[in-house]
Amino acid sequence: MSDPMRSYLDFEKPVAELDSKLDELRTLAAAGTDIGEEISRIEVKAAQSLAELYANLTPWQKTLVARHPQRPHFSDFIRGLITDFTPLAGDRKFGEDEALVGGFGRFRGESVCVMGQEKGDSTESRIKHNFGMARPEGYRKAVRLMEMAERFGIPVLTLADSAGAYPGIGAEERGQAEAIARSTDACLSLGVPNVAIITGEGMSGGAIAITTANRVLMLEHAIYSVISPEAASSILWRDGTKAQEAANSMKITAQDMLRFGVIDVILKEPVGGAHRDPAAMIATTGEAVAHAFKELAGLDADAIRKQRRAKFLEIGRKLS
Repeated sequence: MSDPMRSYLDFEKPVAELDSKLDELRTLAAAGTDIGEEISRIEVKAAQSLAELYANLTPWQKTLVARHPQRPHFSDFIRGLITDFTPLAGDRKFGEDEALVGGFGRFRGESVCVMGQEKGDSTESRIKHNFGMARPEGYRKAVRLMEMAERFGIPVLTLADSAGAYPGIGAEERGQAEAIARSTDACLSLGVPNVAIITGEGMSGGAIAITTANRVLMLEHAIYSVISPEAASSILWRDGTKAQEAANSMKITAQDMLRFGVIDVILKEPVGGAHRDPAAMIATTGEAVAHAFKELAGLDADAIRKQRRAKFLEIGRKLS
């Protein structure tokens, strides 16, 4: 059945029209009209149209999918993968930042430190979490959590989904760049395994600050870049309306990142994107995370640091 609350992206118009037709036919069928064969025919056509559409997405279309409001968020992954999750608040320097959520829990029975950006799924929660754009205290909280994880020998799992760190005056006054740099350094210095996942938008230092990991995984239609297409458009052309052109030139897709050696694995999304079947996407992510941690099991602190260092020094060399 089609979801009446589903929101369609502009390029999904052909699929939206077929889904709308299916809803009409199903209403007639519920009233007693014998049109089962017609419904089956259009269901097949809609599925084929969706599969063909998502098999050939442009970078800009992938950007729109990565930003889809119904895409699974940090809280969804926590509910689906982590048990006994206990969030911790505050950076012990200034205050709490709701945009970056973190704490400790259990992943398949083993202790794990988990953190990531939460965008929110309603007007109220989006405001509460500042649309996933963390301030300096968020990244200082991340450092605090990573230091605790290392002290107790607990692996770290991070999930990035943010348009970037918050660019407000207050954030800059409190040392946004320094906080991001220290969080990145904390990731690189960890003596315990860390696995990072880019689930939607992985934009700017706001994402890099928590994804400098032994294993970096990326959802098939997620994006990862040092700058958003809109910001790149404004800088290059002094025109923010050329974001689509910028996205198509920036090499921001999961496929680009794998080719450059920036990420290790692409996690295949359900046909039509993760937002069409969040439960399946979360299950796929869980299997990939378990495999990544298994690969790192048994390594001592020095070996973990050495592997991570080699990984990031190797970025870009594959194409040289």
